[in-house]
Amino acid sequence: MNIAEIELSALTVQCLHRRIDSMEQVQREATAWETDRNLAQKSIQWHFTTEQARGELKHFYPEI
Repeated sequence: MNIAEIELSALTVQCLHRRIDSMEQVQREATAWETDRNLAQKSIQWHFTTEQARGELKHFYPEI
């Protein structure tokens, strides 16, 4: 899972987990969520090293 997928998952769970009546409301809610998320400076705690990632996902990484 990449960072974009993690953030979209968090947005879905924390903000878009219910029916919202209009696209305008979705935009307002997503913007407010994004602002809060950025202010909180959320980070990802990876459970593997760069070398492990390169080995497991070598087709995504260029040769070094």
